[in-house]
Amino acid sequence: MRKQSFKVLRDSIPRMLSLVFLWICVATTTNAQNKITGKVVDNTGEPIIGASVLIKGTSNGAVTDMDGNYTISNAPSNATLSISYIGFKPQIISVDGKSSINITLKEDNQNLNEVIVVGYGVQRKSDVTGALAHIDSKDLTAMPVNNAFEGMQGKTAGVDITNSQRPGTIGSITIRGQRSISASSDPLYVVDGMIMQNNGIDGINPQDIESIEVLKDASATAIYGARGANGVVIVTTKKGKAGKVSINYSGTVTLSSLHDVTKMMTASQWIDYARQAYYNAGSYGDTTQPFAVNYDLDKKFFGSSVGWYNINQAWVNGVYHPELVGSYDWASKAKQTGVTTEHTLNVSGGTDKMKAYASFGYLNQKGVEKGQSYSRFTFNTSVEIHPIPYFTMGMTMNASYGDQNYGYNFTKSATGAGGYYSAMNSMIPWTVPYDSDGNLVSTPFAYNGTLENPIDELRYTTNKRLNFRINGSAYAQLDFGKIWSPLEGLSYRIQFGPELQYYRQGIAYAAESINGSGNNVAQYNPYQNVAWTLDNLIYYNKTIAKDHHIGFTFLQSAEKSHYEYGNIKANVATAEELWYNTYSKADPLDYSTGLTEDQLSSYMIRGNYNYQDKYLLTSSVRWDGSSRLSENHKWASFPSFSLGWRINQEQFMKKIEWIDNLKLRVGWGVSGNYAISPYGTKGAVQTSYYNWGSTSSSAGSVPSDPSAKDPAKMANSDLGWERTYQWNFGLDYDFLGGRLGGSADFYTNTTKDLLMSESIPSLTGYTSTYANVGATSGWGIDLQITSNPIRTQDFNWTSNLTWSLDRNKITHLANNKTEDVSNEWFVGKEINVYYDYVYNGIWKTSEADEAAKYGRKPGQIKIKDTNDDGKIDANDRQIVGKMRPRWSAGWNNTFTYKNLELNFFIYSRWKFTVNKGAETLGGMYAMRQLDYFVAGTNENAEYYAPGSNGIGAADAYSSSMGYQDGSYIKMRNISLGYTFNSNQLKSTGLSTLKIYVQAQNPFTIYKKCKWLDTDLLSYDNNTTSYGSSTTIKSWVIGVNIGF
Repeated sequence: MRKQSFKVLRDSIPRMLSLVFLWICVATTTNAQNKITGKVVDNTGEPIIGASVLIKGTSNGAVTDMDGNYTISNAPSNATLSISYIGFKPQIISVDGKSSINITLKEDNQNLNEVIVVGYGVQRKSDVTGALAHIDSKDLTAMPVNNAFEGMQGKTAGVDITNSQRPGTIGSITIRGQRSISASSDPLYVVDGMIMQNNGIDGINPQDIESIEVLKDASATAIYGARGANGVVIVTTKKGKAGKVSINYSGTVTLSSLHDVTKMMTASQWIDYARQAYYNAGSYGDTTQPFAVNYDLDKKFFGSSVGWYNINQAWVNGVYHPELVGSYDWASKAKQTGVTTEHTLNVSGGTDKMKAYASFGYLNQKGVEKGQSYSRFTFNTSVEIHPIPYFTMGMTMNASYGDQNYGYNFTKSATGAGGYYSAMNSMIPWTVPYDSDGNLVSTPFAYNGTLENPIDELRYTTNKRLNFRINGSAYAQLDFGKIWSPLEGLSYRIQFGPELQYYRQGIAYAAESINGSGNNVAQYNPYQNVAWTLDNLIYYNKTIAKDHHIGFTFLQSAEKSHYEYGNIKANVATAEELWYNTYSKADPLDYSTGLTEDQLSSYMIRGNYNYQDKYLLTSSVRWDGSSRLSENHKWASFPSFSLGWRINQEQFMKKIEWIDNLKLRVGWGVSGNYAISPYGTKGAVQTSYYNWGSTSSSAGSVPSDPSAKDPAKMANSDLGWERTYQWNFGLDYDFLGGRLGGSADFYTNTTKDLLMSESIPSLTGYTSTYANVGATSGWGIDLQITSNPIRTQDFNWTSNLTWSLDRNKITHLANNKTEDVSNEWFVGKEINVYYDYVYNGIWKTSEADEAAKYGRKPGQIKIKDTNDDGKIDANDRQIVGKMRPRWSAGWNNTFTYKNLELNFFIYSRWKFTVNKGAETLGGMYAMRQLDYFVAGTNENAEYYAPGSNGIGAADAYSSSMGYQDGSYIKMRNISLGYTFNSNQLKSTGLSTLKIYVQAQNPFTIYKKCKWLDTDLLSYDNNTTSYGSSTTIKSWVIGVNIGF
């Protein structure tokens, strides 16, 4: 028995050893560490850049490079790969011992840009029921821009943005037209979840912006209550991403040049024009005799000017030769080649426990007009810490420091050139700035002593503006569901957003300057605004029985703003000390200080319901209480609701494969505007002088003096909120696997309780008060079409078209008036209109008798007798133009062939009026080239005869010629870029590299007004208005580098 047992054991040992060896081999094979490589492409074979390839359940993975390639080291042979990229369906693939795995991702159009910011949270794009537009970082920085406004223009339907030529000065933004008559139309800005009380996002580097959402209808904006009536712009800055540390640099150099759109008269043309003016005024020869040039008369008007020699040399042996007239190129001395350099360096990285991002930007802009420049430093940082599964905390900060040289600006009166180039271009071309000894000629055209020489103004003028802004947020979020599973979906977030803005304007004019007028003058205007916002948020999301998805958001918020300002203007000993010694002569001209504080308290609840991803409901109500209003009117509520129907999810649509998404939306809501000053409900006091018997008059304060030039308004403790009621009907669609998509919206709005000045009986001691008495209404259409007409392995064409139309009208005015002519307000008409006489041509010589009936004569402006009463008076005036465009559109196209990329962007505004055509043809100032009346020679002219109303005078009805159609279609940008692939960068140590060249504003395709750039703002006459006599064209060279 013992021998037999031994034999069995002896025979079993080899088998056992074999099994152990086999187990060791299997275990070793199972845990073998492999290197996996491969490529991720889409269904056309195009590489997908930036796709995530991870070993499931670990942090080991890679991100695909410029060619879609990836490499993962130390991968177990039995691992599972998880591959994902936004806009594509994620995939799970088993390694099964393979070392090379290529992956083809299929598009998932319903997940494209899946999560978007909607205010106090995020939402799936497919679940959104309000009207909003999304701009991502790629779209925003597709062309070099100095601020986010420039990058947004033409990218979203219903958003109208203006441009500015002055470095450091931004344009304006209007969302879906104007609703209020007197209040601002600026939208509300939200940055990283926090409301910006110091309005504006111009200090944020566009390279630091991850996305911008524009909330357009009340169902989306009502959650912001008191300030949502004009729309909401939500900015999300870039955050750190998990993975290895990445460093990226982007830089551009821009060369810009100033071009005249308005052509000024040459020296000989101007002399001909001036002679005609003097002749028609009866000062250049006998008006009963035909006009003839005369040397003695030329010398009479022009001979006392230093530049007379430029005219005198054209008279040879008593004969005038216009081609011999000399000139001085004033305008060329005021412009220069503008050079802008911009650099941004950012660092991003982190783990699943902590992510961080930091960015530093520098912009230096030398303007195309001498004396204008701007520099800006920006710093952006964010940190998010996730130490335990149920707790997250973080902070963001955006800081900017801007230094602007504003340049020369004429301030002696309400009229005058808005900049140095405009002033120089307004000088008469045959005049000269210096005499033969090099001395400044103060009045180059001696016959007109009011036309002062600006050539040395930059030596005597300093106008600097500093702007420091910092805003941020600190937040913490607790996910109760990860602490206790029955509370799944419940979370709490607290966020605090501080803001600080310090602004300083300093101006100094030397006595030698035009603005100084013999005195050294300094002015100092500082202000600072400190504000904060504290939000407490509770979120609850729950899925019930698979088909019912509900979500709630609860908000309690408090805000406070503290604004201080000061002003001092004084005659000083010397302008060289600028504004730092305003008491040097103890001669103050003006001084004031002030403090304003403002508070707002808010509560909000929002609910979302989704049934089977087909039927959607969002509803909210917000309560706001403002310190600006009296006790009984502080609080107001702003409700909203919206519905959505995803038609493509219905069973009867399942077989229609080419429809990826089809959603109907309808929304209604109320938003507000507390369009009054912080102390608007309080009574003002004003100074009054009284003579006490035999003593001299003494100053005192009274609530109101009805006899004063500008009496104070009576306090109205019943002032309340402006309210805007909106309906929106929309359709979202995506067809053909993402080849065609977009949205269409029709909306209406009614704004009530507009804040307006209302007349009251003077027996009250006042003549007027502010009251909620006005009303407006409007409607509009927004269309957006995104297409991908061609998509092959090597060639791709994407196109995005936006088109917007909006209309508004006044429906009620104060005191039940039907019109307020002084403000150009008319019930039943648009808010911003021009009201004037109607230009009807120029009276001809053959019409002398008819003209005389209206008190006119040949060569003067003919006005249309609109009421046919045989006379021209104020009753013949009517609306002659509208400031808002009938429609606007933007068309962006990108063509990609392998590594090459070509992009162009076209923008258009149509059927709006610019008031720039009126001219004073009096022979005293420089004049643009225009078609003016000459009796017997040019009687079909557009403009009246120079001097027909006297030397230096304009036609009595010259304003009727001011209204020009500003319609245009402009090529805004053309760019060509090349992106290097990973094979080309192997030996460089770089991960990405792109170089590009761009032409900005290269040409105008069409414009109605040939002598203006109606896309740009001008600053003449101390006002900002559409229509510039100049335009700027630029060439940009840029590079983006990733390390």
